Amino acid sequence: MRMDLSMYAVRTDLALEARDMAVDSKGTVPGGSAPNIPGLQSEFTDEEGIKVTNIHVQTDQAAQTIGKMKGHYITIEVPELRNKDSELQDRVATKFAKLFEKFLVDMGISKSAKVLVIGLGNWNVTPDALGPLVVENLMVTRHYFELMPDQVSPGYRPVSAVAPGVLGITGIESSEIVQGIVEKSKPDLVIAVDALASKALERVNTTIQIADTGIHPGSGIGNKRKGLTHEILGVPVIAIGVPTVVYASTIVNSCIDMMQGHFNTQTSNSGAIMGMIGSMQENERLALVKEVLNPLGHDLLVTPKEIDEFIEDIANIIASGLNAALHEAVDVNNVSAYTH
Repeated sequence: MRMDLSMYAVRTDLALEARDMAVDSKGTVPGGSAPNIPGLQSEFTDEEGIKVTNIHVQTDQAAQTIGKMKGHYITIEVPELRNKDSELQDRVATKFAKLFEKFLVDMGISKSAKVLVIGLGNWNVTPDALGPLVVENLMVTRHYFELMPDQVSPGYRPVSAVAPGVLGITGIESSEIVQGIVEKSKPDLVIAVDALASKALERVNTTIQIADTGIHPGSGIGNKRKGLTHEILGVPVIAIGVPTVVYASTIVNSCIDMMQGHFNTQTSNSGAIMGMIGSMQENERLALVKEVLNPLGHDLLVTPKEIDEFIEDIANIIASGLNAALHEAVDVNNVSAYTH
């Protein structure tokens, strides 16, 4: 009888990584090109270090294959973001703004639609503070439309924003708070920003994912709770996420892969060096790693030591991009990812 190892699957919230894992048995995806998965379309571009992958999960079968909901996913990867290059940050913010503006058009969201931005996460925990930091830097305008509509200049739309906190602070599920706000303020669109988990440390704080599938608060650290989706809120929901953490077990598993690859280039006898571990399937090896770490309480969530700087930068990029994409008066072709 074969053991069910589904509970030991590599943890990732990125559709890009889920797609690549689904086709791993068929070989590496060359240059981000579309894998042969029925019901899944994939496009890849690379413009001066800004890599963009557009994935459309069209069928239930494709969704089950990669473990993600049906919908559109855009992933922006910029490995050099960690170098704190302000010119690059501006280019990424501009690219994000253009992609997000097109995303709104593709969803049929009008330029006058009322938008509510939800900054999910715990502002007291740096890797989980992305949502609140984005909200802090947004250009909110709804109160002007409510109090003095005749004085609002052309090129702006009603935008409101809130960081509802987390269950451990408020005692209330984020989804319940957001539902109440949506019922009272009646937005046409909800944008939810949250921290995610990745399977690759190099994608932490260098990758942005946009999806029209909604979001589940706490999903970045494996919590399964009531989400923010079109079905629950009654309005379209766009999710914006940035991976800020990686599981320790995932890092160990990846290290074993890298060791095996290194030995393969150095000797023809790598099998003898790696032994049985080298011949194990990835999920089997991950199950072994977790079996060792979990009883010790060591399957930690890992984040880079420079997380405080990274999270500020990426939050500014997203907030600046959203300001340009949501308000016509802000030049979408020249976005400045300002910092405080």
